[in-house]
Amino acid sequence: MPNTAAARLTLKPFDEAMVIQTARAALSEVGGQVSIGFVFASADYRDALPDFLELLQLHAHIPLLIGCSGSGVVGIDREAEGATGFSLLLLHLPETKIHVCELNDTADSPEDWHRITGVGPGEVESWIALCDPFGFPVEPWLAHWDEAYPGVPVIGGLCSGGGEGSENVFIFRDRTVLKPGSGLVVGFKGGVTIRPLLSQGCRPIGEPLTVTGSNGNLVLGLGGKPAYTALSEAFETLNDREKDRAQGNLFAGLASSEYIEEFKQGDFLIRAILGADANSGAVALGAYPRVGQTLQWQVRDRVTADAALRETLLRERGHRPPPFASLVFACNGRGKDLFGAPNHDAHALSQIIGSHPSSGLFCNGEIGPIGAKSFVHGYTVAMALFC
Repeated sequence: MPNTAAARLTLKPFDEAMVIQTARAALSEVGGQVSIGFVFASADYRDALPDFLELLQLHAHIPLLIGCSGSGVVGIDREAEGATGFSLLLLHLPETKIHVCELNDTADSPEDWHRITGVGPGEVESWIALCDPFGFPVEPWLAHWDEAYPGVPVIGGLCSGGGEGSENVFIFRDRTVLKPGSGLVVGFKGGVTIRPLLSQGCRPIGEPLTVTGSNGNLVLGLGGKPAYTALSEAFETLNDREKDRAQGNLFAGLASSEYIEEFKQGDFLIRAILGADANSGAVALGAYPRVGQTLQWQVRDRVTADAALRETLLRERGHRPPPFASLVFACNGRGKDLFGAPNHDAHALSQIIGSHPSSGLFCNGEIGPIGAKSFVHGYTVAMALFC
């Protein structure tokens, strides 16, 4: 039997009749059988969550339903920032083994993770992850997870929409709201290929330089000169128009691997510049750079971000077969604030790859692979293409 999918974007407050109608329509479109459902809802659905999930599962015949809250939700060719409603994706994957793991425990070794999850190496080919941004140690977890499941991409995001604290942000599996500081991963093997797609929306400026001095989150030296001097020199390589667009849009790119002979766009982890001091020469980052690591300054603007996404999608379009479904995890710093118009990422996906059932949300951080390892990103869009 073939894989099938259906998606619905509903921008209305919770209403029992509306949820039933949406669930039944999606079930009919997917062919009457469902393996897993993803749902992303605005935080104001929290009070109705038990009834909402029960109605979806009952009327869409969803054996496994997972998702989280979002400051905005994404559907086919459309993004709804700050809206009330939900986005639903149903998948029928008859030949696929699906594993679901709650991330409430910690582990010190790959063997511990295999024991906790019940999933051994080689038993999964792709992961979709949803995590709490407040309290869950995403970056350390990903580092250990990559050791436990080497070469297996993780795509996903950190839930958003409810503000800071446990009362506002929820992650749920079936009808269970997970406790704050937790996460959820879904593993897939066989019957489907999930291709990760990542666009960070930045381009490098200046030259890649080695960190020659650091202290905590401070870069003190780059290539033997003060970090502030290196940043100023990179900024001066821009023309006047680019300098205007770069105001407030400069970032640091930390090399994802030191085993790259020639660094290019997409080889860096983009991290915020928190401050810079001309007197001391230090630049403060939203990261912890280490001596010997390669750093290159980056610039982000709507032109760069649009071009980067389109280039990534055009490369993906060459793959066959095309996706029959997708999940979209977009930074809540993208959208209208960055591009000046709504629907940018969802429209680019539909326009270049082709229209297909798609669902997603605006995140507090995005998860996706660079090379063989997965990382947390910012100002990024990560997509999971089901093929």
